[in-house]
Amino acid sequence: MLAISVNFVSKILLGRVGLVLGLFVLLGIVFIGVIFDVLGTASTAAKRQPFHAMAAKKVYGAHQALRIVRSADRVANFCNDVVGDMAGTVSGAVGASIVVQLMTVMPSGVSETLVSTVVIGLIAALTVGGKAWSKNMAVNDAEKIVLAAGKVIAGIESVTGLTFFRGGKENHRRHVRPEAEVRGREDRGRKSKSRDDER
Repeated sequence: MLAISVNFVSKILLGRVGLVLGLFVLLGIVFIGVIFDVLGTASTAAKRQPFHAMAAKKVYGAHQALRIVRSADRVANFCNDVVGDMAGTVSGAVGASIVVQLMTVMPSGVSETLVSTVVIGLIAALTVGGKAWSKNMAVNDAEKIVLAAGKVIAGIESVTGLTFFRGGKENHRRHVRPEAEVRGREDRGRKSKSRDDER
């Protein structure tokens, strides 16, 4: 449904802004797909310890960045699969619309199949090339990327009052851990008492 909505809006924009600005709309969609792919990869590659330290120092966005890392599986699924696939589908549809507009300004002897092949090939090259180029950056600078995303989310949360990525696996473990610690203390207390009785 989201892909249909974005595709519908982008086609309306293409019909109103013309060919040149339509190309910028296409580049924007490809760029969004690459950016979300970077964030999804960085969320799985980032370590938690730096964000614990930054959160203790009250660095802006550190708490949100820590929630992103704790929910890395959900973040990667949304960014890489949902947004990435949606951007690929919509960019292909927008590319088809651009081909139609190009054919109106091309000489009559130019084949529509040739123009379509070139446009779709360029879209695929930009998408695949952009994601391939960004993979190393996402892994090597994972903490910086996640912190930047955390700052953006912190700004959105301060304006809207919403909280993103709440209730991850880490939160569940945090509630379970105290019970385990209490049981461990009770077991150690029983063992200590039994040793005293034996003496």
